[in-house]
Amino acid sequence: MSMLKDTYPLYLNNKAVQSNTDLAVTDKYTGEVAFRVALADSKTIDVAIAGAVKAAEPMAQMASYERQNVLMHCVSGFKERFDELAYALCVEAGKPIKDSEGEVTRLIDTFRIAAEESVRMTGEVQPLDISARAKGYQGMWKRVPIGPCSFISPFNFPLNLAAHKIAPAIAVGCPFVMKPASRTPLGAIIMGEILAETDLPEGAFSILPTSRDGANLFTEDDRLKLLSFTGSPDVGWALKAKAGKKKVVLELGGNAAVIIDEDADLNDALERVIFGAFYQSGQSCIGVQRIIIHDSIYNTFRDMLVARAGKLVSGNPHDRETFIGPMIDVKEAARLDGWIQEAVADGAKLLCGGKRDGAMLEATLLENVPRTAKANREEAFGPLAILSRFTDFDAALDEVNDSKFGLQAGIFTRDIFKSLDAWDRLDVGGVVINDVPSYRVDNMPYGGVKDSGLGREGIRFAMEDMTEIRNLVIRRRK
Repeated sequence: MSMLKDTYPLYLNNKAVQSNTDLAVTDKYTGEVAFRVALADSKTIDVAIAGAVKAAEPMAQMASYERQNVLMHCVSGFKERFDELAYALCVEAGKPIKDSEGEVTRLIDTFRIAAEESVRMTGEVQPLDISARAKGYQGMWKRVPIGPCSFISPFNFPLNLAAHKIAPAIAVGCPFVMKPASRTPLGAIIMGEILAETDLPEGAFSILPTSRDGANLFTEDDRLKLLSFTGSPDVGWALKAKAGKKKVVLELGGNAAVIIDEDADLNDALERVIFGAFYQSGQSCIGVQRIIIHDSIYNTFRDMLVARAGKLVSGNPHDRETFIGPMIDVKEAARLDGWIQEAVADGAKLLCGGKRDGAMLEATLLENVPRTAKANREEAFGPLAILSRFTDFDAALDEVNDSKFGLQAGIFTRDIFKSLDAWDRLDVGGVVINDVPSYRVDNMPYGGVKDSGLGREGIRFAMEDMTEIRNLVIRRRK
């Protein structure tokens, strides 16, 4: 039974506005229109930014407990609407229902962490008498909200990646305008519905689905003091170039690698690597794309992976047995299918999968993929992983680093010294030992280097980006 309405509003300055029904959102499995959403034009976005500017001072003046109450109201609301949120995600993103439920759980975690952190905005007392000229001077500093923020969130985690922007903004007292992904806007709209039940100052938030063409103000308007974008590297770096004086945080793509060393527990590694490579059809920026296996166990582990991947259930994301649902659209599935065919034509061996039916693409494993192939160099963002072998651990670390991306990496090893070497040497935002790079807990500092982005998310770290340090110097009278 559908839990969805036929139409949904946008949220302008805390209020639901059903200005039109111009955005048709499809069920990603059937391809049929599931519901329609109001689409914001540039005039609406301008009004929203003006509202955020007006709300900046009252937001900054909210007491810590008041911000915490707003966040805890959201936690309660999400819990009450758990099944509705999971169902909506399953429909609009094509995400298998178990993964959808997992994402709602993380949404709740993220707001709960933000509620806890909202009362911990601490500063520091600093002695300034470091030399004779500063005798009698005392310093201290605190954090203050940066001001109106602009958020652009992606389609693959439309609940949790929106939450990683919205929740810390409320925790520090920053008003915001958000552009959710137009293919998956509903999660953010339901968040808006729940936020609208609170006492946030008028203009504290606007949630505005809009076409990419109409989104320039989100990036270029100088009234906004921070842009936080999660999405593709090409778009992210282009937005940064247009962002002007505002602070920019970018969470971009990756082609994450995992090393399976000769002492790894292969049965344990198998389940985690299969999950990392193929959960939610591989549409994760930290999904396992490159599997680097020690030569002495390569054949054994390769055969284990192929056998396990062949048993994954593909199909309707509403079925609880389904592990692989559709990719976000046919165009994306056709793109990755083309990369697979191209790699095979250049000498790669297809180990399993490789068949496509519309937006459905089988779990695919390749070996002997040329270093220059797109399947190796670019971000697959789909159910594809490639295998390679190593004999020297340092060379394996070099292979991980041989990428324009640097988001996270995983290492299966029992050697503490190799773990520490990897932490020292890998040019990535995070190293995960005895698990896949796809692992993330919502309070940890998460983000990448190189083409994978700038800055860190994870509530406390996002709160730092959304605040400025304000210093105070006191001269004591003699």
